[in-house]
Amino acid sequence: MALAVVAALLWRGSDAAATESTTAAPADVPPGTPAGAVSPAWSADGGPLPADVVEAGRVVVGSEHGVRALDVVSGEEAWHYTRSNARLCGLTVTDGLAVAVFRTASRCDEAVALDAGTGVRAWTRSLGLRGDAVLTSTARIVLASSPTGVLTFDPVGNNVRWRAGAPEGCRWLDAAAGSAGVAVLQRCEDADEVQLRLYDGFEGTEHWTIDVPLDGADEALLLGAGELIGVRVGGEARLFAPGDGAFRTALAGDTGESAGLASAAGLALVHVGDTVWAIDPGTGEPRWSAPANGAPAVTQDAVVVPTGEGFVLHDAVTGAELSRWATPSVPADGVATVIGPVVVLRLDDEVRGYR
Repeated sequence: MALAVVAALLWRGSDAAATESTTAAPADVPPGTPAGAVSPAWSADGGPLPADVVEAGRVVVGSEHGVRALDVVSGEEAWHYTRSNARLCGLTVTDGLAVAVFRTASRCDEAVALDAGTGVRAWTRSLGLRGDAVLTSTARIVLASSPTGVLTFDPVGNNVRWRAGAPEGCRWLDAAAGSAGVAVLQRCEDADEVQLRLYDGFEGTEHWTIDVPLDGADEALLLGAGELIGVRVGGEARLFAPGDGAFRTALAGDTGESAGLASAAGLALVHVGDTVWAIDPGTGEPRWSAPANGAPAVTQDAVVVPTGEGFVLHDAVTGAELSRWATPSVPADGVATVIGPVVVLRLDDEVRGYR
């Protein structure tokens, strides 16, 4: 009896007892495209949210203690994974997986990967990340960044690939992973500029470092690391070649609050102010532009752009309008993804489905 009591007490305080999870069949997204006019069909609060909320036919959102996946058509929960004894530090999706890191004490030290479509656990492992670590990803790379350094690991195999730290007297303002590798913005004490550094995404070897003047701005922000590497300084998006860090062009917007970077059809897609620009990465010259109130997202060989009056699908190469889905009062600074007959709009702390 004594052993049974001890076992029960140990179970109640264990991670297993604090973990609750459900699973689902793979997502079955209806075929087709959105109608000519769409309206809000569902919404879900969340935080933290992955940069790309749609993966494996699900909408993946985070909460204080876990992760849940929603049906794209109805917005109803398909599966969830929660830890009542831990807090969610970060969440990202890539390679068909939702990768979450939890904090059990002062550090973000436990990671789990779940099949994004079904919620089935793929792996768990321990990590030693700071409590303020930020989680992002690209294909085959999960990046955890903080002001003192970065760490990358394989989302499928869960092994840590490499770590890098900020030099003494410097801090890392931002980091981004993309097809170009892992880009880091660094600022050292009393400096009037930041340094942009590019690392190989898999090996961690440094390719190059360049200075980026702040020109009176307080800080800088990385926009992405794809066909071009983007840095926002004040209201200006500055673009650099991934091969050698050569400056390509700068795009100015009305404010510095809204900016984003993606890649499609060999072009860099840059959102700054109220415009999306498609930039030739070799010359820095614009190929096309379109009005936008949010960041572009790529759907096969087309680009979805949110506007104040709805969502517009553009040909990635020419910018020609392919489809338009009207709806009133689309919130600014979102990212829209088309999946089947639904447009999914990711905002800072909310996801909305339009159909």
